[in-house]
Amino acid sequence: MSRFRSIALAASVLVAAAVPATAPAQDFNARPNYGTVELRTGFTPDPRVVSLQSGGDLDASRIASNCSGFITSAPDVRLVYQAGSLPLIISVDSSADTTLIVNGPDGRWYCDDDGGVNGLNPAIRFNNPASGRYEIWVGTYGRATLQNARLNISEVSSR
Repeated sequence: MSRFRSIALAASVLVAAAVPATAPAQDFNARPNYGTVELRTGFTPDPRVVSLQSGGDLDASRIASNCSGFITSAPDVRLVYQAGSLPLIISVDSSADTTLIVNGPDGRWYCDDDGGVNGLNPAIRFNNPASGRYEIWVGTYGRATLQNARLNISEVSSR
């Protein structure tokens, strides 16, 4: 190996070592904690409700600065949705302060803290939803213990 190639190889190894690797803590393909829901536009009953416990040990702000709360690595619910002309509203109902993190079919992260009803409940509205997989995490704000919550999936209202 030439001296130039040796120096170039050593330099590239140093640069690679200096750049921190960021691996997402969320595992999209993990088995969802509370199952998979398959819906097509016009579904009944509306809302579709999944009872679960919010929270986890991972800080959601690692996903994006506008995400908050503590969540698990695996999604809580996987929604497989066939869209139509109606909006898709994903919300949480709980007596605890909960957060909502959704990874949409477009690969983007959508986060909310208190945008739903009753002040401490989150909601995310997709006015023109895409068909595909929605990975959903319900977090607990702060390092609180797991809290009882209801995930609502609707096309007509956020509960």
